[in-house]
Amino acid sequence: MADVSGTELSEEKESEIELKKRQKRPWGDIPMSGKIGITPDLPETLGFYDINAVRREQREHSDPSLARFMCAELTRGYFLEHNEAKYTERRERVYTCMRIPKELEKLMIFGFFLCVDAFLYVFTLLPLRVLLALLRLLTLPCCGFSGSRLLQPAQVCDMLKGLILVLCFSMMHYVDYSMMYHLIRGQSVIKLYIIYNMLEVADRLFSSFGQDILDALYWTATEPKERKRDSIGVIPHFLMAVFYVFLHSILIMVQASTLNVAFNSHNKSLLTIMMSNNFVEIKGSVFKKFEKNNLFQMSNSDIKERFTNYVLLLIVCLRNMEQFSWNPDHLWVLFPDVFMVVTSEVAVDIIKHAFITKFNDITADVYSEYRASLAFDLVSSRQKNACTDYSDSVARRMGFIPLPLAVLLIRVVMSSVKVQGALSYTCVFLFYLGLVTLKVLNSIVLLGKSCVYVKRANMEDKLFERPSSAPSASAKSPSKADQARCPNPSGESTVERIPASPYRTAPSSSSTTSVTTQPSPRTDLFPAPPTDTHPASPASLPPTPQPEPESSVPSPAKEEQEEAQGGTELKHRTPKKDLLEIDRFTICGNRID
Repeated sequence: MADVSGTELSEEKESEIELKKRQKRPWGDIPMSGKIGITPDLPETLGFYDINAVRREQREHSDPSLARFMCAELTRGYFLEHNEAKYTERRERVYTCMRIPKELEKLMIFGFFLCVDAFLYVFTLLPLRVLLALLRLLTLPCCGFSGSRLLQPAQVCDMLKGLILVLCFSMMHYVDYSMMYHLIRGQSVIKLYIIYNMLEVADRLFSSFGQDILDALYWTATEPKERKRDSIGVIPHFLMAVFYVFLHSILIMVQASTLNVAFNSHNKSLLTIMMSNNFVEIKGSVFKKFEKNNLFQMSNSDIKERFTNYVLLLIVCLRNMEQFSWNPDHLWVLFPDVFMVVTSEVAVDIIKHAFITKFNDITADVYSEYRASLAFDLVSSRQKNACTDYSDSVARRMGFIPLPLAVLLIRVVMSSVKVQGALSYTCVFLFYLGLVTLKVLNSIVLLGKSCVYVKRANMEDKLFERPSSAPSASAKSPSKADQARCPNPSGESTVERIPASPYRTAPSSSSTTSVTTQPSPRTDLFPAPPTDTHPASPASLPPTPQPEPESSVPSPAKEEQEEAQGGTELKHRTPKKDLLEIDRFTICGNRID
């Protein structure tokens, strides 16, 4: 027993000694490369392992140092090509932001000249059209009455516009501009800042509701009436339109007076605060979700706002030049403030649109589509089958109503410029001829450019689309181009639903070739009664037997047809996507859900 216990103790001691040796020399059990083989984990030196390399490697894994960390940070690498799609997308966003100023300004310039064309129409061609309508009324008893209308619908609308302008201009004579200016100048800076913001909101609301009032007046005055007593309904609509134009003109006058006070203030603090208000607009619109249609509304609103600001600046310059007896040196005093207003407006629009397109993944090519849509409105209003005047289509699309602004400008010019003597009236006549020439040249250039834009966008076919005469599924859903050409008074685009009759003759092909001719009067407002075309009457024909109901199991063809019908119904129920179907007030540009 003593021998056995002694041998066990000796074995335990030997195992402890061996364990200590392994801890001190961990490479003892590893075979050398010269005898057995190469161990891939450890370096070798002439058949023997480098003990220092082994210790250094173990030290690196067990005890990292600051020098090794810095060395790793300075020498580590990475490959961007492993995520090529991500970085390509980021680069395209940068290119899009760089293209936004050019594409946006192209749209803004085109829209600006559209507003100029609609605004000059009020001063140049509208008086001539009113004179022609009056001449027709005066010569009607001599020439004899022929036809169902005294005046054409377009002439009725021109007469109403002329009467509204004359009445509102006469009412504006009782509003003292100087008293309003000094009343606003006596207010504090903060109060004026709040007033200016309220006026901007009120201007948008007035523009939205005002175009509906004018459209309702035009339609009430020109719709077919069975009795003459129905024409009395035009009077309340006319009074409402006059009241609206007068109130909107006063509102714009207060805006111009506030801007004039800001220009004439000593420390320019009010003007700086008003210009900083434009940058607040970036905060309110950049971080919202925008679709292409919403961005189109915002672009139209920016065009209208920029043109209105230019007219307000013109009014301010006229008033200031009158106070300084038309001294040309005072223009250089006003120039820095005018330049600051215009520059801030352009900078805010560029920054706002650049970040909106970046955050919503919208390409810069969308502004070419917007420009083509505006060009389509211009070209379609020159067609023979046009159902609206061009100035009204601009008002619906951009929210720009030229009547209140024209009334105010006439009022300011008449009070600022004194016309006395034959030479002065000759100068006024020559100035009017210059405006007419500018209007005609502007219209010709815009029409040519619009035809080019429509052709590039492949929208020529939509200009001549008409509802089919045969009753079909397409009769329930009119084409988008027809909806865009015939907006209703509420601002939304609809098509006049006339029951299709097989007895109505199709329009001739020559009617679609003209773009600038006048529309012909409608003779198909009420469909003709059907006539018998067969010798046998329908009552004499034998009744056709009713088909027996089929089995309850539907055929695959019926299922596909029902699915297709359901798909078309869902398509018609979806929100409008086409830019041609959108006007300024269908979707508000500043309220995005």
